[in-house]
Amino acid sequence: MNEKEYQHELRRLHGELVAMQEWVKDTGAKVCIVFEGRDTAGKGGAIKAITERVSPRVFRVVALPAPTEREKTQMYVQRYIPHLPAGGEVVIFDRSWYNRAGVERVMGFCTEDEAERFLENAPAVEQAVVESGIRLIKYWLEVSADEQTRRLQSRIGDPRKIWKLSDMDLASYARWDDYSRARDAMFAATDTVWAPWHVAHTDDKKKARLNIISHLLSQIPYEPVKRKKVTLPKRVMTGDIEQRTGPWPQSIPTPF
Repeated sequence: MNEKEYQHELRRLHGELVAMQEWVKDTGAKVCIVFEGRDTAGKGGAIKAITERVSPRVFRVVALPAPTEREKTQMYVQRYIPHLPAGGEVVIFDRSWYNRAGVERVMGFCTEDEAERFLENAPAVEQAVVESGIRLIKYWLEVSADEQTRRLQSRIGDPRKIWKLSDMDLASYARWDDYSRARDAMFAATDTVWAPWHVAHTDDKKKARLNIISHLLSQIPYEPVKRKKVTLPKRVMTGDIEQRTGPWPQSIPTPF
């Protein structure tokens, strides 16, 4: 798919996302989207493609930092619950409570007992979330080993991408099989009727983003919201206020 084809289809899908947004606002629907996957799988790019043309007052992205000392003493899902959507909101989790089933388990930030307890309890918690009226959609973005290597190498020495390359990324890169086992255990325990996992293969980023947005739209029963015709009101300019002719204070340089 070339760039022109990609942008053409993305533009169409952005229009549908705006239509979905207006339906969510109008109906008070609650939508929660979870993005999980290995490092470099394309979660950030997919989320950016979804949110590029919609309102941040409706579409809210949640990417929580490492837990504080206080949060470490809480019930595990407690720090995520306040971020769930209210009526008229779409919340996107860039990694979620599934950190416990993935990075925390693989990197030893929790015990095996804690990881197993999470996997046992997560389906019931998600069932309660769904029964509260929230539409919960879970995506796992799957990238191949070779493509992950290529993407990590591209970040080295690139000043635009270096912030994406952390010590944790390097440590997790060496544990491909451990992450695969953790992923499979997570699927087995938490792929439920009320909150199934949807897998997107992301070696081709452009196709993956389009596929994810198309699938997301298919999961929401939105309908076009009738909008009143918009006309600009008459602008009042009496002529009593003189147009500014002097220089503006602290004008920025204009090299272009």
